Amino acid sequence: MSFIQRATHFLLRFALFLAPVTALAVLGFVVFSFISAQLADAPRPPAVALLKPASEQGIDLSPQAIELRLLGLYLRLQSQALETPAGGDATLRPFKITPGETAVTVGERLQEHGLIADANLFRLYMRYHGIDQRLAAGDFELAPSMPMAEIAQRLQRARVQEIVVTIPEGMRAEEVADLLNVKSIMDGDAFVALARGGAASARALGDYPFVPDTATTLEGYLFPDSYRLPARATPADLVRRMLDNFALRVTDQVLAPAIQAGRGTYQVVTVASIIEREAIRADERPLIGSVYWNRLSGTCNKEVGGPYLQADPTVQYANGRPGEWWWKPPSVEAYREILSPYNTYLQPGLPPSPIASPGLSAIKAAVQPAETRYCFLLAMGDGAHVFAVTLAEHEANVARYQR
Repeated sequence: MSFIQRATHFLLRFALFLAPVTALAVLGFVVFSFISAQLADAPRPPAVALLKPASEQGIDLSPQAIELRLLGLYLRLQSQALETPAGGDATLRPFKITPGETAVTVGERLQEHGLIADANLFRLYMRYHGIDQRLAAGDFELAPSMPMAEIAQRLQRARVQEIVVTIPEGMRAEEVADLLNVKSIMDGDAFVALARGGAASARALGDYPFVPDTATTLEGYLFPDSYRLPARATPADLVRRMLDNFALRVTDQVLAPAIQAGRGTYQVVTVASIIEREAIRADERPLIGSVYWNRLSGTCNKEVGGPYLQADPTVQYANGRPGEWWWKPPSVEAYREILSPYNTYLQPGLPPSPIASPGLSAIKAAVQPAETRYCFLLAMGDGAHVFAVTLAEHEANVARYQR
């Protein structure tokens, strides 16, 4: 074969090899251009107010970066689905995330509740933006009319608005109910009904051994304090918090001196509730406590005629009515006209239950009263009291301060 023939044969084979390679290159360029044009035209997924993943700010060929880029590409192609709400209903619905719950179960439950249309797409969206690592346990309010991006935002930081309610010391359950109604926090009647369930209510709400099995009311154990509640709190939410707070504040250590003196929690809380209603000045609470414990112990039987507390707040509680939950008698003599087991002028010993919510100061005064021989106390009208050991001394005080 001549040189010219060999050269011609070589050039022909080279052309045959080069043709498909050139065709593949051209085809690849066309495909790349087409995809680039599609991505340029496709809207990006609704963005949660988060930083763009660090791997997208530079060239990163790690497997994680490649996976993230592919996931971002997929979400861009699914932008319409991401922007389309699961429904048109704008009514807010409660949704709760429990501690330790994963993005997978959250997405599945959102779809079951009709709040999103595609749990898997929502999970990928949360994964791409890192939201799956920042899910917060708690209560939320969501609507089917919200697109996935808005729901993702709410699950991060737009949690259900909380409200704060402050329960002052010395309130009875009905007063707390009135406060709850006025502030539109919850149904006050339902709160009272739960409180009046006594031991049965306590057992239904949790483990509260300090509530006696015979208790017909939770009065006295609903610790007064400020409480943070979800916007749609129920009476059970509040009562449970109040009982938990009592357990946290009124510990065995706090009660130890009373237990050593042979006094139980019911006795301490009942006396504390009377002290709370009687005392205005904190420094007088231990003195007032000493009067009531002296009367209960029989120390004052000779002066009083028996173990009668003769505590005005108990009768005021017994004859309380809507609009005047603490009855104001026309005279001291009127106390003896009220027929009630709470009338400690007529009934010896303690009333059937505490009469209000005592604070920790009153409880400590009942646990460790001052050591006195006082059997009588008399309000002087300026917030202070004057104390007496004998009936004669007390009558002299009445003549002096109430003339």
